[in-house]
Amino acid sequence: MKVEVIPYGGWQKCLRLTNNEVELIVTAEVGPRVIRFGFIGGGNEFVEYPEQMGLTGGDEYRAYGGHRLWIAPEVVERTKHPDNLPVEWAQEGEGLRVTAPIEAGTGIQKSMRIWLNPQRNHVHVIHRITNHNVWEVTLAPWALTVMAPGGRVIVPQEPYRPHPDFLLPVRPLVLWGYTDMSDPRWRWGRRYVQLRQDTHAQYPQKFGALNTLGWAAYVNGDRVFLKRFPYDPRAHYPDFGCNCEFFTNHRMLEVESLGGLVTLRPGESVAHEEHWYLWRGVEVGESDEQIDAVLPALLTQTQQA
Repeated sequence: MKVEVIPYGGWQKCLRLTNNEVELIVTAEVGPRVIRFGFIGGGNEFVEYPEQMGLTGGDEYRAYGGHRLWIAPEVVERTKHPDNLPVEWAQEGEGLRVTAPIEAGTGIQKSMRIWLNPQRNHVHVIHRITNHNVWEVTLAPWALTVMAPGGRVIVPQEPYRPHPDFLLPVRPLVLWGYTDMSDPRWRWGRRYVQLRQDTHAQYPQKFGALNTLGWAAYVNGDRVFLKRFPYDPRAHYPDFGCNCEFFTNHRMLEVESLGGLVTLRPGESVAHEEHWYLWRGVEVGESDEQIDAVLPALLTQTQQA
């Protein structure tokens, strides 16, 4: 596995990892950010914002597209700190480490370590946030993968348990002030919650959950992107207890995972891991039964990986 330095999307220096079937492209002139993940010669599974591609510098926050690292709970001044400066990078074995400068406005430093499996379409990402202030900071790492338009996210519900044998709640579901549960983009199933991206939608939608099963999938055409993330029963998660959140508007759909809230003393860090998987040539229907006919086999492959 070799890191290639290539131009991409208007930037002169980006970092490419490939296993001869899929490729990852990481920006070096801004970030840390994975701007592309997809099959070689195919489209980007992540969204790109053409009007922002190739830009650098400045104090304005830009979304760019791709996969990024944020800080929760969401506070504009801290969460949306611009990542418009070059990153330091180094190849580490089969992977890549990218580290942003210390943020002047927050005293926080963000980094990612990214591995692409040479034999499988499996990416391992470790996100790290370090406190360089002289005071404690309480936060949670927040990893946002911004998917290209046209697909739908599938989020598992907890296994069914009959009443009155099981009396305690198992499905925390968190809604935002603009969440409309009657919107046709939703599909509320017995085993899965689905949210569809619609390029004609006028209003955004969002929900979060405490997902003990630790996965969510984005289906776009015949391609399936699946993200695995941790659940820690001891953790105190932000946003009323969410370890995953999902947001969509007319341009994209975000598949987000969150770590637990931690208080970092000066010099301390917190890490948050994700595993990504990608398949093509897969037909996933919309009913619970049709999803059950396909996704469990894919999940078994991720457990083996």
